[in-house]
Amino acid sequence: MTSNNRYGEYKQSKNTPVCDTPESDIQQSISQSLSYTREELEKFFSHSHDIVMQPSRYGAAFQYEALSVHCSTIVEEKEVLFLKSAFLDIVAQESEVFHTIEPENIVHFFENRGVTSNRVSIVEALADAVKQIMSGHVVIFFDSWNKALSFNAFSVESRAVNEPITEPVVRGPHDSTTEDLTKNIGLLRTRLRNHLFKIEMFSTGGDCQTTAAFGYLEGAVNPETLKEFKKRLEATKDVEILDTSFIEELIEDSTYSPFPQYRYTERPDTGIAAVLDGKIIVMVSGSPSIMICPGLFAEFFATSEDYYYRTVEATLLRQLRIIAFFMALMLPSIYIAMSTFHSELIPTVLLMAVLETREGIPFPALVEALLMEFFFELLREAGIRLPRPVGSAVSIVGALVIGQAAIQAKIASPIMIIIVALTGIASFSMPQYSLGVALRVLRFPLMILSGTLGGFGLMMGLLFIHLHLTSLRSLGQPYLATFAPLRIRELRDVWIRAPLKTLLRSPRNKHMHKQRKS
Repeated sequence: MTSNNRYGEYKQSKNTPVCDTPESDIQQSISQSLSYTREELEKFFSHSHDIVMQPSRYGAAFQYEALSVHCSTIVEEKEVLFLKSAFLDIVAQESEVFHTIEPENIVHFFENRGVTSNRVSIVEALADAVKQIMSGHVVIFFDSWNKALSFNAFSVESRAVNEPITEPVVRGPHDSTTEDLTKNIGLLRTRLRNHLFKIEMFSTGGDCQTTAAFGYLEGAVNPETLKEFKKRLEATKDVEILDTSFIEELIEDSTYSPFPQYRYTERPDTGIAAVLDGKIIVMVSGSPSIMICPGLFAEFFATSEDYYYRTVEATLLRQLRIIAFFMALMLPSIYIAMSTFHSELIPTVLLMAVLETREGIPFPALVEALLMEFFFELLREAGIRLPRPVGSAVSIVGALVIGQAAIQAKIASPIMIIIVALTGIASFSMPQYSLGVALRVLRFPLMILSGTLGGFGLMMGLLFIHLHLTSLRSLGQPYLATFAPLRIRELRDVWIRAPLKTLLRSPRNKHMHKQRKS
């Protein structure tokens, strides 16, 4: 065997052409001439210093050549052993002597699928070989053979399985998904060991060639929903995909709707619960997020922990989130409308207290609320973008200092500071961050309507939101399903969380019942 030759170490002469060959120009079969194949690979991988081309010789007089190609930054350290391992497999099964192996033995053994000690696949096109190399495979080319062997040697350091960052756990499993797609699928498989749990993998197009996967439980998922999902997914296969959110925006029904149409999670137990409920989950290599679709409005108020608590506790927490939703959406608007247009609706004692706190404030309630909401959103964004140890301190101290300074400077009243703080706390209680963002977007138009038209403007805004929700679809399903159309039996897992013995005996998937009974 000859020593390693890194492509970047001997392709530095001034006469070396810069390769700008697109992938369409190498859509050809592998040549039987190893020297020609090497020239094509050198053109394609020009200026890629982590591409290693390792020539080797074998045979009785070392008269035959082989070329091992891999990307050193994404493969295991033992990649040089694959060629030796392949020869040992041939010797063991065809009773050959190691030094007498010829190209005919290699072709006969691998084209007839001989038993190998490593996972190997046969590559026929040069473009496929290049794609395999960039995916962490070791590809070995042989002289006088128009195919190549591809060994999976991908190895990149990944984050260990820790507690979920975006979904803190009080009760229940404490593991979370990572950026490793294979590891994430394994976490799901360990919880749902059923042959009906299907995982389909695909590669996206463009330059990234990202690997993605979607899973569903056969017999539980709605066949029409699955068909529609696959149809929309076809439109994403020629697009650069870096995260599951890219797929979300490409397949969602309404791009400009403020309401999220799909849910996200980093918890494997939440993903499996969704699959058992007939949902489709989507994962992308390099992203820890699991996208759950379709996402219905009522499901954004539930968490996996609801099913780990007793019924009374879970019901109380869920109703608390529903109340927080309306507070985050309407509390500033109600205050603006009542203090500006409908002060007669406020009890006299409370009204006098409000007027006393507003004495000396130069702004109307609408401007005051918009200013405080703007400062609060600015502090929240700063807390997210700053390093974690600093961010929380800046958010808390900044809110205290600015709030106290605004009151002393007569820019805002104490009651407005309290309302803005309660609104922010209510938005933080949403299980899905995307729903909290939607409330932040809708809050400002409602405040403006309340400040200009009073209660009538607020009712108009709520009516428009309701009309939008009733017309919205998630993967073709009504967004307000359970409410519109009304499904009374499913309400036991919306406003309340019925006992598990009731939910487990009567799952909400009607089609799952029919298929399993038949």
